[in-house]
Amino acid sequence: MKTIQRFLISLGFLALITLAQADKKKIVFISGSPSHARMHHEHRAGNMILAKALNESGLDVEAELVPHYGYPEDASILEEADTIVIFCTGHGGHVLNPNLDAFDRLMKKGTGVVMIHWATEAVKGDPANKFLEWMGGFCDLNWSVNPHWTPNFKQLPDHPICNGVKPFSAYDEWYYHMRFVPDMKGVTPILSDLPGPKTLERPDGPRSGNPHVRKAVSNGESQHVAWAYARQDGGRGFGFTGAHDHINWQNDDYRKLMLNAILWTAQAEIPEGGVPSKTPSDEQMRANLDPK
Repeated sequence: MKTIQRFLISLGFLALITLAQADKKKIVFISGSPSHARMHHEHRAGNMILAKALNESGLDVEAELVPHYGYPEDASILEEADTIVIFCTGHGGHVLNPNLDAFDRLMKKGTGVVMIHWATEAVKGDPANKFLEWMGGFCDLNWSVNPHWTPNFKQLPDHPICNGVKPFSAYDEWYYHMRFVPDMKGVTPILSDLPGPKTLERPDGPRSGNPHVRKAVSNGESQHVAWAYARQDGGRGFGFTGAHDHINWQNDDYRKLMLNAILWTAQAEIPEGGVPSKTPSDEQMRANLDPK
């Protein structure tokens, strides 16, 4: 009898553990191949900092990195994901270009998506159209620009992504003048500021300037460098144009906003004070850097 009781108790514990694991939001990170100089475009190291913070947050989340560069060789890792974070080279080198149909099936299931920095830049045509469907906006050549500048995010919207985030400023390569869905339907700007004229000192070019962006800035139109998107299918997307400079993950508000956004796209509840995380040390910031 005691043996049976112990067996039943063990089964009960296993059921509780299984239930707890099932309740956790699964977050998968995809890291693009190395690019740029050291401490810039650190796709894998940046993803590792974010995943570590989520796994140590004490929240019901489980973050996992694809164990190699690029789109997962075993795509089953994405099947049960609540959201997918992509940090990679953009435009023609984007990891999603050869995988649009497979990724679109995940999006149509309601899976969330976060795209960081260059990953927001899409090729015109099918990739750009899908980016609009998935996250409401994208970085568009000869429309958007990629200057280094220091915006001041003085006013944050009343949105769960901003829970616990204080106004902040950070020098980075903030792309702006994104291409958004018509009438911004479903889009909530999260980080916005009016760029200074120095951001458009370069001559016109695919990423440096164009008549459209110059007119927008001269008209005093605030530019959105991070945004949330509520899709019609119930899924959620988030675009973030910063993170060229790896060191910015040490900025507590910068990092908290990103962690909050990842949870929001996973449709998880965000604590009132935001996702807690420790400031990465200088040693941690220089760990796991790509060989360059």
